[in-house]
This record gives sequence, C-alpha cells and structure tokens, in this order.
Amino acid sequence: MKLDQTDIKILNILQTDAHITNLNLAKEVGISPPTMLERVRRLESSGIIKKYIALIDAEKVGQNITAFVQVSLAVHQMNSVDEFRRSIDELDEVLECYHISGEDDFLLKVTVRSIKEYERFVLEKLSMLKGVSKVKTNFCLSVFKHETKLTIERDDNE
Repeated sequence: MKLDQTDIKILNILQTDAHITNLNLAKEVGISPPTMLERVRRLESSGIIKKYIALIDAEKVGQNITAFVQVSLAVHQMNSVDEFRRSIDELDEVLECYHISGEDDFLLKVTVRSIKEYERFVLEKLSMLKGVSKVKTNFCLSVFKHETKLTIERDDNE
C-alpha cells in the first residue's frame, strides 16, 4: 500500500495519541470524519496499523528487572528457528524477540520482578527450550530513551 501525505499525518498523530477520537483526528488532518474512518480502517486492514496498546511503566507494576538476552541455537536450520520462535511466543517474560546476525542468533528483551525470578526463567524455561546452546545476559541499569514512534516520511522517488 502506498502512503500519501494524509496517511502519513494520520499515522504520526496516532503514534503520539492512539486514544484520539475520530472526530478530533479528522479535524487535525483536515478531512471529514467518515473519510477519516475509512482511511484508518484501510491502514488497519492493510496491516500498517498492527494494533493499539497502552504503554505501561514496568517498574510501577513491579517489573523491576529488564534484561537483554542473547541466545544461540545449536542447529541453524529453518525448523530449529521456527520451533524456537514458537516456544518464545509462549514465554510471557519475553517482550521482544529479534532474529539477528552475528555471533548469536536471537536477541530477547525480558522483564521480571527480581534477579531470583530471572534465574528461574533462564534455568527452568529458556535453557530448557529445544536447541538452545548458549545464553548471555546484559541487565539494563537505566533507560535514557524509550520511544515507539517511527519516523514516517513520504518517498517522493516512488
């Protein structure tokens, strides 16, 4: 789907305030509410807008430990990678999972309540997954920037 300037405006506003009403969004963009509703539905059905969420402060809900975990698999075949991905999807502690290049195969963002809980996660869940050969962990000491908004610009070369 090709994005025009109006789509880009809509996406930039929704990334900042997904709670905005259709009426206010239409006013900000300068189109009618029915047209706005149609455009947003098109962005949703095309998969550009994946979902709407509330961002929660992890520490305020007791998730005091954030770890970035590098995982290596013993075998690098598609079925091993697919099985690992399916298994990771079942672990609530894993917020994000990236298949990466380099020495390790995956990078996970994990949140837990305590170091003891992290130890249980690694020993009883992560290291027990079929194919996992190595786990390396870096703990987050503090966060200076945490954004979810993507910079969306129109590609005038298309």
